[in-house]
This record gives sequence, structure tokens and C-alpha cells, in this order.
Amino acid sequence: MSNLKNPKELYHKDGFPKQDQEGPALQNKMNPVPDCGENTYKGSGKLTGRNALITGGDSGIGRAVAIAFAREGANVAIHFLPGEESDAEEVKELIEKEGRKALLLPYDFKEEGNGAKIVSETVKAFGALDILVLNAAQQIAHEKLEDLPMQQVRDTFQVNIISMYESVKEAEKYLAPGSTIVTTSSVNSFNPSVSFFDYAVTNGAISTFTALLSGYFAPKGIRVNGVAPGPVWTPLQLDGGQLEGGLESFGQDTQLERSGQPAELAPTYVLLASNDSSYISGEIIKITGGSTISTE
Repeated sequence: MSNLKNPKELYHKDGFPKQDQEGPALQNKMNPVPDCGENTYKGSGKLTGRNALITGGDSGIGRAVAIAFAREGANVAIHFLPGEESDAEEVKELIEKEGRKALLLPYDFKEEGNGAKIVSETVKAFGALDILVLNAAQQIAHEKLEDLPMQQVRDTFQVNIISMYESVKEAEKYLAPGSTIVTTSSVNSFNPSVSFFDYAVTNGAISTFTALLSGYFAPKGIRVNGVAPGPVWTPLQLDGGQLEGGLESFGQDTQLERSGQPAELAPTYVLLASNDSSYISGEIIKITGGSTISTE
């Protein structure tokens, strides 16, 4: 019997109810709670013995990647924003349930230098670093450019791109041939929305950074790739990531007529981190549900 499934019917199809959370949004308080593969992802040893660091690994895409990496055999360190400890503890428990080592790294990337600190702490705990997933981001929507505070612009650049520089610069001395770096940007790199002036610009920078890093690290036998998600149901959408009323139709303008779930992206990160992608470098893989983000 065929196991074919209609991708339009796999997950939540309707819009999402308005929901407010104080402080950093927590995944365990979202309605509905995103699917990060907790009950579905099955590993096959693709990352056995490797040591991974994932920024923004407590929830959303980072959480799904952490779960998948652990089930593929990797030890996993997850960075998260202070205040997100309850989500992070859940991920730690899931990693350790697979018999892997877990490390929690609560750091605010708005503070200069924290991108480097998480790398050195990971190596201190695990003894090595083989996979670096740069996934943390700040996304705050504004309807008008005049409403965008310059401090937000500075913070968005610090969190989204400068912290990446810090992490990669610190990681270089630890990465051996065969190691991998995976960045996360978004479809805004290619088709930006005017609601995300600062966020979209940093996404473009991440895509360029990824291409440059690929060329830089290739002689050392280290591959660098990126993932550009479309609308994915994560806490990022509740931390100011949508304009008023945006949740009600979130993801419905994609060709698959729904938003994505983090669990649908994790296998691509596994692919890019594993030997299965040994001839892939410098690529940005779009996972968008066929979305086209309007610039209107």
C-alpha cells in the first residue's frame, strides 16, 4: 500500500489565533504547539560521534534540528536567549533520552562577544566541534519605516549577522576537515517584505556570508551551506514577527496554502551536516512551501 501523503493536508491549514506572551515567546505556550519531530523523527546514525552547536536551539527550527541531530548520533549544544530556559530544558531532556550529551548555553547575542563564548564553551564541554548551525535571529515587523527604531536596527544586525561572524571566527581553529557549517536566513533574502527592513537586509547579508565562507573554508575540506525558510510556525512569529492580524492568515499565501512546521525542515539540516551532502557547498536551500512573499 502506498504511503503517499498530500503535503497540503499534513499540518495545520488555517490561520492562527492571536496570542500574546510577555518576554521572549516560549514554544510550550504556543497555540498550537509547533511540531519539532518529537514524536516522529527517526534517526539512522548519519551523525554518529559528532559534536554540534545550534544557536536558537531551544525552539522552532533550532529545536527540530537539535532533536534530529541527537537521534542521528550527535552530541548537541544549544544556545538560547535567557528567559527561554523551560523550552531549553525540554530539548536537553530529549537529547539525553537518546544517550547523547547535551549542553545549554543561555546567552543574549545583543551583547558583543557572546557568539564566540558559546563556541569555546561547546569545545570545552565536548572536546571538539564538528557541526555549527547558525540559526538564531531577531525579527520584528513594522508597517512604516518611520516606526523602525535605530536601536532595533543595531540589535537586529548584532543578533542576526555579527554574532555569526563571532561564532565562525572562534570556530575556525576547531573545525577539522569534514566539518560543516549551516546558516539560516529566510526567503526574505531573495524576495524581501517591506515589513522587515532590518531583518530582510540581514538575511541578504547571511546569504552572502554563506557564499563567502564556502569559498574560504573549501581548501580546508569544510563545507558551508544555508537554509532559507519561508513561513514556519515558530515563536519568532510571536516576538513581534508579524504585523497586527498577520497570524490569522500566516502561511496561507504559499502554494501549499499553509505554514511550515519545524519538523519539515530538520531533515535538510541533517543532509547538509552529514556525509550525504559531501559535494554540496555554497548553496542556499529554500524551504518555502512554494511561497512568494509580497513586497507590497
